[in-house]
Amino acid sequence: MTTKTSDELRLSILGMSCAGCVSVVEGALAAVDGVTEVSVNFADHSAVVKGHADPELLKQAVKAAGYDAAVMEGFEDPSEQEEQELQRYRKLMKKAAVAAVFGLSLMLADHLEWLPEIGSSTGLWVWPEIALITLSILIYSGWHFYSGAYKSLTLGQANMDTLIALGTGSAWLYSCIVIDYYDTLPSLAKHAYFEAAVMILAFINLGSGLETLARGKTSSAIRQLIGLQPRTARVIRNGEETDVAIEEVGLGETLRVRPGEKIAVDGVLLEGHSTVDESMLTGESLPVEKTTGSEVVAGTMNQTGSFLFTATRIGRDTALAQIIKSVRQAQSSKPEIARLADKISSVFVPAVVAFSVLTFLIWYAFGPDPSLGYAFVTSMTVLVIACPCALGLATPISVMVAVGRAAQSGILIRKGEALQTAGKLTCLILDKTGTVTEGKPTVSTVEAIGDISEEQLLQLAASIESGSEHPLAAAILAAAEQSQVKLEKVKQFEAVAGHGVMAIINERRVLFGNKALMDEQGVNYTRFNNRLEELSALGQTPMLLAVDNKIGRIGSLPIATLPPSMAVVGIIAVSDPIKKDSAHAVQLLKDQGVRIIMVTGDNPITAHAIAKQAGILEVRAQVLPQDKAEVVKELQQAGEIVGMVGDGINDAPALAQADVGFAIGTGTDVAIESADVVILQGSLLKVPEAIELSKATVINIKQNLIGAFFYNTVSIPVAAGLLYPLFGVLLNPMIAGAAMALSSVTVVSNANRLRWMKFAERK
Repeated sequence: MTTKTSDELRLSILGMSCAGCVSVVEGALAAVDGVTEVSVNFADHSAVVKGHADPELLKQAVKAAGYDAAVMEGFEDPSEQEEQELQRYRKLMKKAAVAAVFGLSLMLADHLEWLPEIGSSTGLWVWPEIALITLSILIYSGWHFYSGAYKSLTLGQANMDTLIALGTGSAWLYSCIVIDYYDTLPSLAKHAYFEAAVMILAFINLGSGLETLARGKTSSAIRQLIGLQPRTARVIRNGEETDVAIEEVGLGETLRVRPGEKIAVDGVLLEGHSTVDESMLTGESLPVEKTTGSEVVAGTMNQTGSFLFTATRIGRDTALAQIIKSVRQAQSSKPEIARLADKISSVFVPAVVAFSVLTFLIWYAFGPDPSLGYAFVTSMTVLVIACPCALGLATPISVMVAVGRAAQSGILIRKGEALQTAGKLTCLILDKTGTVTEGKPTVSTVEAIGDISEEQLLQLAASIESGSEHPLAAAILAAAEQSQVKLEKVKQFEAVAGHGVMAIINERRVLFGNKALMDEQGVNYTRFNNRLEELSALGQTPMLLAVDNKIGRIGSLPIATLPPSMAVVGIIAVSDPIKKDSAHAVQLLKDQGVRIIMVTGDNPITAHAIAKQAGILEVRAQVLPQDKAEVVKELQQAGEIVGMVGDGINDAPALAQADVGFAIGTGTDVAIESADVVILQGSLLKVPEAIELSKATVINIKQNLIGAFFYNTVSIPVAAGLLYPLFGVLLNPMIAGAAMALSSVTVVSNANRLRWMKFAERK
């Protein structure tokens, strides 16, 4: 009985040598029953397969295509990955060294005329031995190229291995022909190219090794995130504390964390108090205070105190696991610009082989004597210099580095397309609550009227709101708790949707709500209109409290006089202050040329007041969550490239509709499927950082692509002998090998510059 993959599977692909291999592997995987989508990343030699397919069939399909595959699951040990990369690097360096030592020795001996003439009596036995030694070095230093070329040939395909095998193999074969038929060849064609064959392999292996070393650094963010996961956890079972492997921790178990230890799984504090360093997940350097009821996230570092917590998410469900998954998805995804490079690479190698044959025929037919020698050298040089590695690496290597750099800064890019689009945004829609503002309403004004005190006013408001689940009620109850106000018993509680609440307290009828509630209950508040407007203009939400005129006591304090019937006895205003960095973030976005619009369901007066504090000029108020997507669509139809920043839940339709959706959340909100980018901490400053990174990444990709195209456009004609009629210059095959290797190293090195990118300074 076979099992099927669920939604997504990651495979490590072994044996890919160039961008031409990408389309072959993608085609092989896509043909497997149940596969809906495939994305192969040449930069980290991995594949992401979506759908429901048998993993064994996937591996068999890859092997049938001439490569090898292994399923990647769970938290791969970063030290093992690094060791494998290091072993590959050392192996390539050893192969390069062996080829270089022999090649340079042969070149030096030839230059100093230590070698006998090929046709001489001494040369008849020396040169065949040189040929055999060369063959053994070709096998040792280049077997992976020859075996790869053979596999491609059996499948009717061509890749980088094909070019290298043809180039070096033909050099050795031609040199052997020179030895065997020395007397019959023209004098100018009597040259062996054994040193060229081995030096080409020396340069290519050297370039591949340096590329492996540099490419390994591109996944440093992933390795750091994986390294955050502790290997053991201290659980409390049967009243005893026991260290167990992280895989053995179950949901609902109680765990202890001591000072200086990493938190093993996600959970909620049961007992204790501490501060936790969450910088690796959120990019925020300041430690976060944790008390009973606080959430903690796997991989973060406990600092000062010891505490107990209960496990709420384990294994692949933890925030850390979701972050790693999302980063890998983004690194493996392909922006539109990458698909162009893949298409070109898939036809590039066959075109180069054809061009090499054409070069040979032209030189053989029209070249000077010895035309055969010139034809051979030029066609071999074309094959060697035209490796498409640089072209294939140009986009994925930049995407990998950029996504990793973003993750280190607390920006989780879930889709590679967002990297290409974010820098093109012309308009950004900001939700108000929790995005521009803190999202935590607090009591900002308490004004008692007449003989009632502010303490009595807060006591009545908190007592009546104790039965409400409204966010504003939480703010009033928090203020009462802070002032140590004792709550009174409430009878006949009634909530009026959108207006307020009513109840009986100490035999008095009490109303607490907005002007609409007062109008409905016939309470006169006209003399407070100016004050209500003033508070609204300050970005506060004012509420009126009214009681009846029954003589008596409210709590332990008497009320001397009250107006007849129901009357307003006080105003309590709640405000949601803007985040300390919202105004600076808005200014940075403006400096980037982005049009900013705040869209909120709040009333126009409060919305404009908040917008003014943040420096936002355009506001759309009283917009329901479900209608925000229509606002996005309207702007898109007007020609704007629209980004949406929201909380990822209420704003999900708008986030999905936007060209780039930014979800403001915490480390536990990483599974917001509707967003392209998740800001792990609440700072709006991360949005201009993401846009800045997007622009830098697109520039970096273009630099790589232009460099790779320019290299091939210029080098191939030069290798074919374009400069010979004008300047008498022919490109040496060894120099071609060095140039080919250098092109890939240059692309990888240029992409790695993004790792050290600095964002605009915070104020």
